[in-house]
Amino acid sequence: MTDVQSIAGFAREADARLLLDYLHQQGIAVRYQLGDDSYPHRILLLDSSQQEKARSLVAEFVHNPHADKYQQAAWAHGQAMQGESESAWSGLNLSARGLPFTLSVLLACILVYVASLLGWFVPLLKLLHFQDLDTLVAHHQWWRLIGPAFVHFSALHIVFNLLWWWVLGGQVERQLGTSHLLLVFLVTAIASNTGQFMVSGPNFGGLSGVVYGLMGFVWWCGWLRPAWGLSLSKPLVGFMLVWLVLGYADILWVSMANTAHTLGLVSGCVLAWLYCRVWR
Repeated sequence: MTDVQSIAGFAREADARLLLDYLHQQGIAVRYQLGDDSYPHRILLLDSSQQEKARSLVAEFVHNPHADKYQQAAWAHGQAMQGESESAWSGLNLSARGLPFTLSVLLACILVYVASLLGWFVPLLKLLHFQDLDTLVAHHQWWRLIGPAFVHFSALHIVFNLLWWWVLGGQVERQLGTSHLLLVFLVTAIASNTGQFMVSGPNFGGLSGVVYGLMGFVWWCGWLRPAWGLSLSKPLVGFMLVWLVLGYADILWVSMANTAHTLGLVSGCVLAWLYCRVWR
């Protein structure tokens, strides 16, 4: 006998997904559904004959949602999904709705690039390029700490960066919220821009330092806290790391901001570790 009914509702999608993975592992026929304002994330039971067992498992979860068995179930589910290409690129299907910061950065980069094509590249570069600490303190132009992230030098450069920004930034903003994506953006942009400035001076630009930071953040959060719903497949992690190594080998047709990429990646991984192990 089958009869679809709601057996649990949550304010956060991550909690609903965590329980959903565990129920699937226990052989309970359930699915996720968007709910109403009071409980926007619901779990539906698809087989009423499993109602007693399902409600018992839900009660256990509510009593102790941080038990290791739920994290293990989420991790097992994430590993099973990695082989599916649609999971790897699920960020491409994210709607712009609910992603104000992701969309704002994307549009800002596009506007700066279009303006540079129209002849304003030099004025924009002068406005946004990084400066040493003494100059920043003297003139209080603190936007220059993140300014280079909005400057791109070719169509391939901006398309590559914005594609990854949309996939990874959209994941973070959707799962954790706008304020958390803003924090990741600021930390990784400042870290990568500062390092690149110290190595090569002010003539650099691009969102790739932030992209590598997001990759590290999503990668490590998916590993340490799979219940948060952040994930990046191993092939994509491998691709980005190989791309990083090729940049240092200096065999590519473009000049790579290798220091920005490396410090972006490191700062993203460190921030993810702090989120998962310190702040929780």
